[in-house]
Amino acid sequence: MTLHVQQPSTQVIHQPEQHRFAMMVEAQTAGFAEYRETGAQARAFTHTEIDESFQGQRLAKQLVTEALDLTREQGLRVLPYCPLVRSFIAKHSEYLQLVPAERRHEFGL
Repeated sequence: MTLHVQQPSTQVIHQPEQHRFAMMVEAQTAGFAEYRETGAQARAFTHTEIDESFQGQRLAKQLVTEALDLTREQGLRVLPYCPLVRSFIAKHSEYLQLVPAERRHEFGL
């Protein structure tokens, strides 16, 4: 007999009125990525956090991936002030073009 462990349902929700992307697990907020809009058609990510009780489930990766994908779809650039977002971009070169070339040195990219 094989037991199948069902993974909880996850979803990233953009909450523009709160300037953040929320990581939802079932109906519970498991974390968020905060940002501020800049006048230069850019979204400055400032802080990302996953609640302790949800850590180790790769939720931060899903949260940052979906936040960056939606930011790209909206035609915005990314300023990765948040160390987690900056580190993610450094490891996933397909997102590097979201950071303006003339500002990459500021973020060590």
